[in-house]
Amino acid sequence: MNTPQPGILLPPPPLARFLTIGLRPAADSRDGLRTLREIVDGEHAVVGLGLSLVRAMKGGVEGLRAFPPLSHAGVEIPSTPCDLWVWLRGTDRGELFHQSRGIERALGGAFHVTQTVDAFQYLEGRDLTGYVDGTENPTGERAEEVAIVHGRGKALEGSSFVAAQQWVHQFDAFEAMPSQDQDHSIGRRRSTNEEIAAAPASAHIRRTAQESFNPPAFILRRSMPWTAGQEGGLMFVAFGASLDPFEALLRRMIGLEDGVVDSLFRFTRPVTGGYYWCPAMREGGLDLSLLGVQESA
Repeated sequence: MNTPQPGILLPPPPLARFLTIGLRPAADSRDGLRTLREIVDGEHAVVGLGLSLVRAMKGGVEGLRAFPPLSHAGVEIPSTPCDLWVWLRGTDRGELFHQSRGIERALGGAFHVTQTVDAFQYLEGRDLTGYVDGTENPTGERAEEVAIVHGRGKALEGSSFVAAQQWVHQFDAFEAMPSQDQDHSIGRRRSTNEEIAAAPASAHIRRTAQESFNPPAFILRRSMPWTAGQEGGLMFVAFGASLDPFEALLRRMIGLEDGVVDSLFRFTRPVTGGYYWCPAMREGGLDLSLLGVQESA
């Protein structure tokens, strides 16, 4: 029986490390993926596979596609696809470091890590701007309904799709904004997390009100702040039974739907963007049967 990778439905951990991993040209990925299948528990390490890797292995995952590069009204949304995406979850930064090295060793010479980003919980679930992140997240059975594939065939049962972006905040620009403008850019009061009824149409929560789409665009957010030197921002992570809801949200945010651009872009920009398929767990390991990778004999 297939079950979701449990880390998808668990709350974000205190600390995390995000890895993007590429397949070397003409390399044979099967041995590395077979080892990865056996060592990943889906809780301390959540794994997603990119379209390029699926195609390289002559596999097919219905609903997986390339992340679309989008541009409108001076806003650029980059597409930076990779073969593998790994979300390491934990409580100790040193252990996360060793886990990431273990993942790289397990994959062997066929793969190489292209980016590593360390992330963390800030003030019990706030973005580095101080605003609560993911207030409208679904919970309980609704979270599984939103994030996990059901009823689309045995091969996809229990799997999920994830959209991942690294956003870089311009803190000087944000801090130069009057506090009321800051609140109106989000659509909530930072002090109380109360929704502002009279927020402008460009406020983030008005741009992304999930129930206002047709069909509704619900996603399960598992975003976490990150810092490196004097830079910082948000590792945006959104799981779904389909990639359609996230893409609808993104298109509205940049104004493609009605010409109104999300106020977030006044002080932050994404610098990466990728779609990945997160296979289900079966018999204690990742179910990679759609790629022709079975457990070792």
